[in-house]
Amino acid sequence: MAADPRTHEAHTGSKFPDPLPRIPLVWGPADYDSVSAQISEITEKPQPYWWWPALLITSSLLCGGVLAATYLISTGVGVWGSNVPVAWAFDITNFVFWIGIGHAGTLISAILFLFRQKWRTSINRFSEAMTLFAVICAFIYPGIHVGRFWYVWFSIPLPNANHIWQNFRSPLLWDFFAISTYFTISLIFWYIGLLPDLGTLRDRAKSRTRQMIFGFLSLGWRGSTRHWRHYEVAYLMLAGLSTPLVLSVHSVVSFDFATSLIPGWHTTIFPPYFVAGAIFGGFAMVLQCMIPARAAYKLENVVTIKHIDVMCKFILATGTLVGYAYCMELFIAWFSGNPYEWQTFKNRAFDGDYTWAYWVMMTCNLFIPQVFWIRWCRQTPWFVLIIVTFVNVGMWYERFVIIVQSLHHDFLPGSWGQFHPTWVDWLQMIGDFGLFFTFTLLFIRLLPMVAIAEVKGVLPMANPPYSHLDEEAAGHPIPPSEFHPDESYLKGEDGEYPTPDHALAASYGLPSRPATEVKPSPEPVPAFIPNPGGTGKPWGVVAEFANGSDLLEAAKRALAAGYKHLDAWTPFYIHGMKEAIGRTRSRLPLFTLAGALTGLATAASLQFYLMAYYYPTIVGGKEYRSWEAFVPVLFEMTVLFAGFFTLFALIGLCGLPKFFHPLDSHPTFGRATQGGFFLTIEAADAKFNPDETRAFLESLGGKHVAVVEA
Repeated sequence: MAADPRTHEAHTGSKFPDPLPRIPLVWGPADYDSVSAQISEITEKPQPYWWWPALLITSSLLCGGVLAATYLISTGVGVWGSNVPVAWAFDITNFVFWIGIGHAGTLISAILFLFRQKWRTSINRFSEAMTLFAVICAFIYPGIHVGRFWYVWFSIPLPNANHIWQNFRSPLLWDFFAISTYFTISLIFWYIGLLPDLGTLRDRAKSRTRQMIFGFLSLGWRGSTRHWRHYEVAYLMLAGLSTPLVLSVHSVVSFDFATSLIPGWHTTIFPPYFVAGAIFGGFAMVLQCMIPARAAYKLENVVTIKHIDVMCKFILATGTLVGYAYCMELFIAWFSGNPYEWQTFKNRAFDGDYTWAYWVMMTCNLFIPQVFWIRWCRQTPWFVLIIVTFVNVGMWYERFVIIVQSLHHDFLPGSWGQFHPTWVDWLQMIGDFGLFFTFTLLFIRLLPMVAIAEVKGVLPMANPPYSHLDEEAAGHPIPPSEFHPDESYLKGEDGEYPTPDHALAASYGLPSRPATEVKPSPEPVPAFIPNPGGTGKPWGVVAEFANGSDLLEAAKRALAAGYKHLDAWTPFYIHGMKEAIGRTRSRLPLFTLAGALTGLATAASLQFYLMAYYYPTIVGGKEYRSWEAFVPVLFEMTVLFAGFFTLFALIGLCGLPKFFHPLDSHPTFGRATQGGFFLTIEAADAKFNPDETRAFLESLGGKHVAVVEA
């Protein structure tokens, strides 16, 4: 039934009916508190029966890796199967594999955030954590394969007893800066995103110990709009800083190969090829971990089939790009007329000792993912899990083929040889997987695996464009079977879909449950709430509202009434709220810019002073002041310093840490990080009068209104 413009105009004053609303990204929660409870209880309640055996298995594998690393450090790298000519083998294969796994986290969190792709909200926290764990796994190999492990500190650009500085024109040093910067910025990005959820865990904590731990980690976050405005800008700045890192990190890793003269490595296609492959493998690993976690913790209403479907499309697209790169490598090797290059690729694909590995790579990375053209294949979780397992196997073999198969046939037939991994190689690789999955299990146990605050922001009740329309004006109803293949889990015990927005549910032909309202206080709320150890003077007046729309309207009316010292406290960022309380744009970008300029100046001074003056070094026949090779380190240190300045500016501008606040004594204020919406007027306001201000907030529809002692 088509929407009637006249009906729409009567409701909204607009002649043109809105388009049919999109299918909600998250189904099921009746209110914001339900979201907090569903995700937080994973960390609060005892883990399922399978969690402890799984942790025992992964930690046992980790112990095997520790044993292998200890044996290698105490004995020497000769215990590996690496040899001449295959000087790089399992160590660099696994290093590049894990660096690639870490790319999906930043892509989902940063790039999709910049493009305002809201479907990322249910999976970004999990993928960010996987980024950190994967980079830790990757960092192990450069550390232990240097030979004399106790001299590894020489790789850090610090003065040393030999007065020998690192070669800043070396791709290996670019690697060090790129990966360490990527890890640091990803860690800052992950931690800042965690702040609102850590506040939620603190306010839900039943034990004093949990309250203290999460209170310390959250820095006293309480969801103030004064804080949210800085938070949103900081998150945007870090997303902008992280986005080029996705491209730079694996591009720099590819320079380790592409800047050499080894046939099979010396190719300009490596940087984009490596980046596409990293995103390809990273998304596969996210699905590899997320699908079992989704099923085990019954998160089907939060991580929906739509999320899996979109990620499968990314895998299909990037897998096709990787397959194109494989074909172009063969073509360029033939077209170049270089006999060494063509011999290397003939050896890879047709008549070599490792041809089987090449075709495992091609099958897993190019042919098998093509099944994702079929909708059923993308939207059937158990089938997707099988396919992404093949992808992860194929991506490991890709690195094996590039490294081992290119090295085992040198320029001279007399130096040809094969690589045979030893038990130390295998045990170290297995131990690395044990480390990764141990971290993953501990993360699920200790921290929310889904970004609670961000999920609340995409709920239908948070964006109710059709709250004023009936089914007639909303457009044609769409049966659930047309947009969800397994929607049965969305229904409650009464057979209703627990979607709180009546009109939105009606537009899809679904029944719905009541919208949110202010919950009663667990104890009577007096007109004046004393604060233990207080000053006896009022701090301000606080009132709770039913939802974000009511709070926004109340804030606008309070500002119009002449109140200046306003603040709103919400479980997620509400657009327009900072203007409603009379706040302007955050100054935080200025600090980010200052950090970027500081990092750029530091990197330039460090490199030019050391390489052109203090320890002049000629590399590749280039003059001392040749700046082109300094660009990677210039870029990485610019991003690194900008990230640190952004973090510290956020903490400073928000006035954090603040572990105690007068509002904590209000009996319902703890819901501000879970599902409550509060407006406060401080006593510092020139128009403040305890009784009159309290009556004013009550006239706006506020509940649980009280004066709080300072």
